[in-house]
Amino acid sequence: MLTTEQLADLRLQLLQEKNDLEQHLEQNDHFNLDRGHAHESVGELSSYDNHPADEATELYEREKDNALLEHYKLELSNVNKALQAMENGTYGKCEVCGNDIPLERLQALPNTIYCIEHSPDQTTSHKRPVEEGVLMPPFGKFDMDEKDENVAFDAEDTWQTVAQWGTSDTPSDLAFPQDDYQDAYVEADENIGYVEDYENFVGNDMYGKNITVYPNPQHEKYEEALDKEGIMTSFGDLPAYEHDPYVDDDK
Repeated sequence: MLTTEQLADLRLQLLQEKNDLEQHLEQNDHFNLDRGHAHESVGELSSYDNHPADEATELYEREKDNALLEHYKLELSNVNKALQAMENGTYGKCEVCGNDIPLERLQALPNTIYCIEHSPDQTTSHKRPVEEGVLMPPFGKFDMDEKDENVAFDAEDTWQTVAQWGTSDTPSDLAFPQDDYQDAYVEADENIGYVEDYENFVGNDMYGKNITVYPNPQHEKYEEALDKEGIMTSFGDLPAYEHDPYVDDDK
């Protein structure tokens, strides 16, 4: 049971907290969220002439302001509920179970009207975006289990296909600049339709025999890379007993 002195001290803390919150919201004009559109808060008329990265930054800041405003409004609401509980004579008792709230908890969190066991803040949300309910793999509910791994045309492949038509990046924005604007996206040099480089110019029959090399630009680059490294294959030199078929006859 709280004494009159303890109750007066907690009331003073609540009134001070309420005053601070209201002044903060008034000074920042509720984070400029009373305006009709995000463009108004930054003095823009439209998104037409803005870089997508600038638009993303403004969107991020706008979302952050929304979260902060929601937080301050919740704090103010809790303070008002605590003050109303004082007026009703129920302050210091949990609204769920009716037990006394420890003085130490009230001193640390004067705006609480719940004991620690029934505090609503102890529930962690595990909700996922509603879109994932209708998006199936590979565009939703990604499964990291390697046993289900496949090489189907997935979300990454979709992005790469669309990115070939242009992104907001330029060749100079990449860690390894490309020569063509159509290659100005991540992993633009990834093989399409095959895994190893030699699969692009080597063929064989249905039995894996009669191997044939079909010269093309990829084959020339592959040979140049091997010569530069001084090796016979991309995974290193061949064993000694396999050297003979691949070297010129000294005779």
